[in-house]
Amino acid sequence: MAFTIRIQQVDFNVQEEVDFLRKQSANIGAIATFTGLVRDSQDGQTLKALFLEHYPGMTEKSLENILVEAQRRWPLLDVTVLHRIGELKPGDQIVFVGVSSPHRGAAFAACEFIMDFLKTRAPFWKKCRLANSEHWVEAKDSDQQASERW
Repeated sequence: MAFTIRIQQVDFNVQEEVDFLRKQSANIGAIATFTGLVRDSQDGQTLKALFLEHYPGMTEKSLENILVEAQRRWPLLDVTVLHRIGELKPGDQIVFVGVSSPHRGAAFAACEFIMDFLKTRAPFWKKCRLANSEHWVEAKDSDQQASERW
């Protein structure tokens, strides 16, 4: 399996990422993708911006470990994980996970697995900027529960 991991401030083009995955192997039977967007509210308040930080080097290694585990579980051909950092506005793309496999079930499962573990194991920190305040986002129990099912 080949994989691409990018942590970046600039936006990404989903179609270009899918096209890249399609060109990597003639044995592709399925490509599953997930694109996460910045919501316009947090805890019932209007979100002005979301600021993301990460721990360079550690973040990429954490993501690599997640992808190695996904490859151990499913027959994958290629995986792309892109995560943005810096200040993002509501509606901005924040994360992309793309998985190619000979089989659709493996592509779907691996894409969901990667996203669930990215939320709980990759060292990203988010600060919400609201109209009159800002705060760091705490880990959600629902994210932990999602990763525990694997």
